Amino acid sequence: MKSQGSHGKNKMSAKPLISINIKTVVMNTIAPEIFRKRFLIEGFFNKSVSETIIRKFFQLITGELSLKTYSDPIVHTTGGIGKKENQGYDAFVPLIDSGIYLAVWSNHRFLSLIIYTCKDFNELTALEKTKEFFQMTETDHKLF
Repeated sequence: MKSQGSHGKNKMSAKPLISINIKTVVMNTIAPEIFRKRFLIEGFFNKSVSETIIRKFFQLITGELSLKTYSDPIVHTTGGIGKKENQGYDAFVPLIDSGIYLAVWSNHRFLSLIIYTCKDFNELTALEKTKEFFQMTETDHKLF
């Protein structure tokens, strides 16, 4: 479609190329032969968080859930770049059976953790140990 600009020049109007509907219902299993377990934990915390604390958490949670790592955790901090409300950490530890990602919003004292594995683990232990470690005051979680 063409439209007239402010000076009479033809411009293409912006139209999405593809319309995508995001599912808000339970996911179907696309590849049932591949075991996958995803556990999301989010919430507010009281513990002071640093790179060292995040590394200790990854050591604790992988040990408690009997998940084996194949490399050291990667921890990034925003270091003042970007919006003040988004300052914090992005961290990942690679597992032999997938990985664990942790996002921390330091100024909001909020975190989001996703444990994604191709191995079964005890999600109640994951929730309890995460809440205890970070001294979480309010949480929400979803297993999928």
